[in-house]
Amino acid sequence: MEQLRIGFIGLGLIGGSIAKAVRKFYPDSGMLAYDTNRTTLSAALKDGTIDLACTSIDSQFAGCRYIFLCAPVANNSSCLSALKPYLSKDTVLTDVGSVKTGIHREITAAGMEANFIGGHPMAGSEKSGYENSNDHLIENAYYVLTPTASVSPEKVTAYSDLVRSLGAIPLILNYQDHDYITAVISHLPHIIASSLVNLVRDSDSLEGTMKAIAAGGFRDITRIASSSPVMWQQICLTNRENILKTLDDYIRTLETARDEISRSDEDSLYQLFDSARDYRNSMPESSLGPIKKAYAVYCDIIDEAGGIATIATILASNHISIKNIGILHNREFEEGVLRIEFYEEEASRLAAELLRKYHYTVYER
Repeated sequence: MEQLRIGFIGLGLIGGSIAKAVRKFYPDSGMLAYDTNRTTLSAALKDGTIDLACTSIDSQFAGCRYIFLCAPVANNSSCLSALKPYLSKDTVLTDVGSVKTGIHREITAAGMEANFIGGHPMAGSEKSGYENSNDHLIENAYYVLTPTASVSPEKVTAYSDLVRSLGAIPLILNYQDHDYITAVISHLPHIIASSLVNLVRDSDSLEGTMKAIAAGGFRDITRIASSSPVMWQQICLTNRENILKTLDDYIRTLETARDEISRSDEDSLYQLFDSARDYRNSMPESSLGPIKKAYAVYCDIIDEAGGIATIATILASNHISIKNIGILHNREFEEGVLRIEFYEEEASRLAAELLRKYHYTVYER
């Protein structure tokens, strides 16, 4: 395997997961990291992910083939100025942020375009921190690369090959296109989900009836509202122009729908739902995009003492970890009584097979 020296600035969920993936596929690589959290560095040293913990960004980063900038966006400027003296002509500097315009502008201002290829692994978790990182977080996920105009094609090819070797799917875009695309398919849905949840909160009765009977459809389209408020606050601020344009476009579609309902326009209303259904059904059922799929199965059980405990025991005895489990009291658009959610797709698949062997009726979506 290729001998690599790779540095990390910040070792949270994404940085830690990429580092663990590199260690998995390139076990002989030299890995070093700087993080303001000394506990994180100690943990990464202890589990063998990194070989060297750095207390500052200094000459130890010289000679790195790749340097991953995974620190908070607010720290980019200081990190870039600290790194610049240690970049060779062969170094690839990259980041992992979900908005690219800001970092590209800072790279240009710092005169570091020849080394920089922006990166956005379109994977994540509702959890954060190195303790929640793993070596398969980016597996089968799109990994967007946004090269500068000055970086060499050889660097882009080499970095694409590295990303692919870690199990991800490289996709090359210019940074302006990336930010507009993610505004539409990722940032807007989070704003919609959070706004819809707050609408229900503000409209609900004192008894909380709406909250109590919220159906599976509502829960599915608002699940992402549980994401980090700090992260999404920063995304809205850093991708403001694209999000505003996308919001304006979406508001116009809502106004059109409102007008069609007001006019009782049967044909237009049918077309609204029919065209959306067709396009949605054409999308692959995978988690390659920025919004992670929920891995869940639905199971029919009778109302008897120990019913849920029996299923939990069956899964646990076969080393299948459950993320969440519960009875669906509103099954307006659902099949199955019990919803069981898992952390990974493979666990969901194995659980469905196992429960069927025990003669449970299982539904997968």
